[in-house]
Amino acid sequence: MERKEATRQLERLVGYDLHELAPTYGVTVVSSNGMVNKGWAGHVCERYLGLPINSAQSPNFGSWELKSISIQRKKNGELGIKETMAITMIDPYNVVNTPFEESHLLSKLEKAVIVVKLVGRSFDYPQIVHSIVTLDLNGELYFAVRDDYEMIRDCIRDPARGFHFLSGKMGRYIQPRTKGTGHGSTSRAFYARKQFLEQFIDL
Repeated sequence: MERKEATRQLERLVGYDLHELAPTYGVTVVSSNGMVNKGWAGHVCERYLGLPINSAQSPNFGSWELKSISIQRKKNGELGIKETMAITMIDPYNVVNTPFEESHLLSKLEKAVIVVKLVGRSFDYPQIVHSIVTLDLNGELYFAVRDDYEMIRDCIRDPARGFHFLSGKMGRYIQPRTKGTGHGSTSRAFYARKQFLEQFIDL
């Protein structure tokens, strides 16, 4: 399925509560042990499109990448982005040896299709599809993201710092943050900051 067709189909979900669609597509929201399946909303969208769930580093469906993010209504009534968006894991060897133009980061970002969900205070509140956003990098934004990537590369290959020095404090739009459970996690991933997502999402 091509990106344009997928976007068109996903736009039909705007206004729907993903909780109500989950049983239809065989997606479990809460497991038998009471744990929430963190990726359940994205899985509903993938099953809706008739596509297999896929966590490979290449874009999910070849020519485009499916993501989902949450927005929430603030106390003042305005909408705001709830959290950053995970993009892809950081393989230090790959990042050091791959220019931005050929990177997993760029391949994920420049072909992204984002399902924007309006959520409540907890997972069991309705999760309403607010909008479908196509993510393309161009102009100043492209170069700003490239600068973030190059800064991360420089850190990894610097003998005085290295991979484990990477921190969520880095990056204007893209941050290299710890990925995984517990404070002892050694994994890192690229995350899109809220400021980056605000460039595309009409709140």
